[in-house]
Amino acid sequence: MSASLWKKMYAFNEDRLDKPRRFGVTEIPIPNFSPFSHNLLQDIFESRGEYVDGLKLSGDSYSLMPKATIKQVIDLAHQHDVYVSTGVWDEHVIPKTPSDFKEYVEECKQLGFDTIELDAGSLGIPEETFLRFVRLVKSAGLKARPHFQVRFNESDIPKGRDRAYGAYIPPEPRSSEFVEDVDLLIRKAERCLKEDADMIMIDASGVSQHADKMRGDIVAKIIGRLGLEKTMFEASNQRISEWFIRQYSPKVNLYIDHSHVLDVECIRGRNSGSNHAFVFGTSFLY
Repeated sequence: MSASLWKKMYAFNEDRLDKPRRFGVTEIPIPNFSPFSHNLLQDIFESRGEYVDGLKLSGDSYSLMPKATIKQVIDLAHQHDVYVSTGVWDEHVIPKTPSDFKEYVEECKQLGFDTIELDAGSLGIPEETFLRFVRLVKSAGLKARPHFQVRFNESDIPKGRDRAYGAYIPPEPRSSEFVEDVDLLIRKAERCLKEDADMIMIDASGVSQHADKMRGDIVAKIIGRLGLEKTMFEASNQRISEWFIRQYSPKVNLYIDHSHVLDVECIRGRNSGSNHAFVFGTSFLY
């Protein structure tokens, strides 16, 4: 079935933009590596590539792949107008010093990556160094996307007067306690956006990990302060994706599994008050 016919059958909203999109972005993780991964990825792009904006290399096995194979994957994505982001595959090899990190950025650029994702939690570097990394990514002509969780190590949370914008935070011994602090997430994200970061990825943990425990208060505060276009949320299933789209319109940016692409696109394209059960059956909603 052609994409245009499929859209007509399911009454798609004509306001849904074609790629490249600034909002309403759908990004997927690359399927787990196997001898058949390349064929699976090609099938995904050929059957639903119109609805996939970005691909993230996610999975430790990809860090062991030859660089030539990584480049093949990236080239395949680009053939279908899909940008490619770094992900879990490289987080353990990201250098912790600016000079080494600059070489890493150049290597990513040569491989063809479009976006470098920086996980603030896993990097464990001072905030000023993190911001410098954002600047290095941008100066190389790539897109920078910081990745934040709503829960922080207690030792990373500024005390009292030190919460001011840009304040120097003296290092403290690492704590084993993690504390929810959405205001700190927003402050750190705002500083990244001031350094021209392109988008902020919000980790599902503590926010949108489970459909029956959605933290609507946190989501509303993040979007209210950072903006819909500048945020992307992880959504582990269609119920969570539908919640985001119903609450914040098809313009919300989502990171979803490749198996959910058509379901989510149908929800994006239809009026938010429509009943989708006749399209997929009721099982996907429960």
